[in-house]
Amino acid sequence: MSSSGSILLSSAYLGPIDYFAAMVNANEIHIEAQEHYTKQTYRNRSLIMTTSGVLPLTIPVIKVNGNHTKTKDVLISYSQKWQNLHWRAIVSAYNHSPYFLYYKEDLEGFFKNKTESLLDLNMHLTKLILDLIGCKTELIETKTYEKEVFDSILDLREAFHPKRKSQRQFKKYIQVFSEKFDFIPNLSILDLLFNVGPGTLDYLEDFSN
Repeated sequence: MSSSGSILLSSAYLGPIDYFAAMVNANEIHIEAQEHYTKQTYRNRSLIMTTSGVLPLTIPVIKVNGNHTKTKDVLISYSQKWQNLHWRAIVSAYNHSPYFLYYKEDLEGFFKNKTESLLDLNMHLTKLILDLIGCKTELIETKTYEKEVFDSILDLREAFHPKRKSQRQFKKYIQVFSEKFDFIPNLSILDLLFNVGPGTLDYLEDFSN
């Protein structure tokens, strides 16, 4: 991935590694807030590695205007105790990783406090991850929807999808269950963060080479 000026991304819940690689290699990051919300995407889903294999973590949502609900208007449903389930799964998966305890306190609060808006939760989590890895680039929410964007902005809104395998080459790192499974690339940024820790930014920046 070559270094880019401005990029436009969809919102993501603890997005995949190549999603964050795009961010750290950009000078300006725009997050699409005005699109009609699309289900079964990284917008409300992340993938982690567990003792049983890859596990999707999905936030239940409420589309207040049905299929015409904009991303900025999507609400989080708390009819299920998804926060407890997600955090327990994360702890179970990464408790023995090298850097879990180092980052645990920063993340745990997001799974205890209720955030009304999915976009707000994703933005706050993404900002936290970028801050933890040492990337200071600002996230800018879009104010209007543009089907086609200016040539000066790289449109990556549909570039990352959990049902499409990334075409990028991922450098292997030691994962928690590496003795049981072959290396699984492009999981949630949490997998990289908990296993590589302070080396996360260098790993992501390598995508530009």
